[in-house]
Amino acid sequence: MRVVVLGLGNILLRDEGVGVRVIEALAERYVLPPEIEVVDGGTAGMELLNVIAGCDHLLICDAVKDEAPPGTVIKLTHAEIPSFFQTRYSPHQLGLADVLATLTLSDEAPRAVTLIGIVPLDLELGIELSLEIGAAVAMAVEEVVAVLRELGYLLALNGPAAVGCAD
Repeated sequence: MRVVVLGLGNILLRDEGVGVRVIEALAERYVLPPEIEVVDGGTAGMELLNVIAGCDHLLICDAVKDEAPPGTVIKLTHAEIPSFFQTRYSPHQLGLADVLATLTLSDEAPRAVTLIGIVPLDLELGIELSLEIGAAVAMAVEEVVAVLRELGYLLALNGPAAVGCAD
C-alpha cells in the first residue's frame, strides 16, 4: 500500500500554513516506513499530480474553514472532502481539487482520501503559528497517526521524541 501524507498551506500567512507544520511535526516525532511518503505540498497545485497519482490513500493536512472555534481539529473522509473545496481559504485548495479531478479522469485517483484539518485563527502575514493553532498541531499529528494505524502501520517514536512519551 502506498500512502501519501500531504501537508498544504502557505507558511507565510501564519495559521494558513498549519498543514505543512503538521507534517513537519509528524516526520520529526515518528519513524515512518518507506511506503508512507510525507510531502510538503505548500501551495502547489498541478505540480502534485505525479506525487499523488496511483497512491492508495491520500492523507491531506491543511487549514479548514469551519464554524468550530480556532484550533479545532477536524477529520473528513472521502465522501465529505468535496465540501472542503467549496469553502476554501486559498488557491492551493482549488489546485488540489483540480489534481484530484484530473487523476479521476485518468483512473489514477487515490482509492481513499482523508483530510485532517485545523480551524485557523490568524491568516495575516507572518511565519509563526498563533498560540492556539500551534497547540493544536500535536492533536492533528495524533489524528494522522491514528489514521495510519487504522491502515495497519505500527509507528515508532523517533529518537529524543520518545523520551518521556508513552505511545
